[in-house]
Amino acid sequence: MNGIEAIGYLGTVLTVAASAMSTMIPLRIVALMASLAVITYGILIGSMPVVLTEAIQIPFNAFRLYQMVRLVRDVERAAGGDLSFDWLKPFGQGRRFRAGETLFRQGEPANELFYVESGLFRIPEHGIAVGPGAIVGELGMLSPGNLRTGSLVCVTDGSARCIAYSEVKQLYYQNPEFGFYFLKLTSERLFQGALKSAPDRVPAGTEVL
Repeated sequence: MNGIEAIGYLGTVLTVAASAMSTMIPLRIVALMASLAVITYGILIGSMPVVLTEAIQIPFNAFRLYQMVRLVRDVERAAGGDLSFDWLKPFGQGRRFRAGETLFRQGEPANELFYVESGLFRIPEHGIAVGPGAIVGELGMLSPGNLRTGSLVCVTDGSARCIAYSEVKQLYYQNPEFGFYFLKLTSERLFQGALKSAPDRVPAGTEVL
């Protein structure tokens, strides 16, 4: 086996290794290394289709790696600082709600959480007001049977981003570090809510249902 073949085999090994990985950051890094090895091999053997195929994949893998690293960084910063959930915005779908509208009721199946962007919402069972910057509905992901532990009613016209539990779970499985900081962050919000549960107050994030 000469040096050129060795580079080709290295690219094959790295490609297989990337396919076998389940966490996204190492997967993207190894995939980038595999692409570089295969491109080198393609240039040395004069195969432009091989070079072109891998050259197209490099920007996609690099962008996904950047996204995941930024996500983990933002969640880590939030968990250790201002408890902001702004990093969830890109993963949610914006919806507007009218005053008097009920987003969900206690005991209903839960499959998404909400990031409040504007307006005022209320959890009637607990007398808790929910304002902009808060998330609500994530405890349904952890509750027995994935049922809502309270209702959410729109008090004034407002908007919220709806993030499916499946999206949050996918982020967790792809990157355990994200899962650790997310659990830490939601736990801190839960304790914060226990200390600020006075009715008619609007603390940012005291409501985790």
